[in-house]
Amino acid sequence: MLLLLVLASTIGDGVLSRGMKQIGEINASRWHELLFAVTNPWVTLGILLLMVYFGSYLSALSWADLSYIMPATAFGNVLTALFAKYVLHEQIPFTRWLGIALITFGVGFVARGPSLTVKPGGNVEDLRLTTEKSGS
Repeated sequence: MLLLLVLASTIGDGVLSRGMKQIGEINASRWHELLFAVTNPWVTLGILLLMVYFGSYLSALSWADLSYIMPATAFGNVLTALFAKYVLHEQIPFTRWLGIALITFGVGFVARGPSLTVKPGGNVEDLRLTTEKSGS
């Protein structure tokens, strides 16, 4: 699930960027052109992939803590930078690569912890039963 979340976000952002670059700069005087941006196939594909991302994100939040999901998906920063460099041919300065490396290193600390917080004296099954009772 996390892999789908990261890939949909990375590729969705990348193709959305490509489409918006084709459209050109949009500022306050050209705001209405945003309404027609969806007619660009790259923008449409980006929106669809970001919808997949959002659905995956909602699903992941149903079984894991936000404090686990957000850092665990931060590896997408590396993939996004690689996509930008090799597909979109963007120039990425050393300082940005360094920042991405620091974020990725931090993800290692988060990923080693549990994905769901269990309250003291409780367990995951108690949490699921409580959630099921409140949802019905």
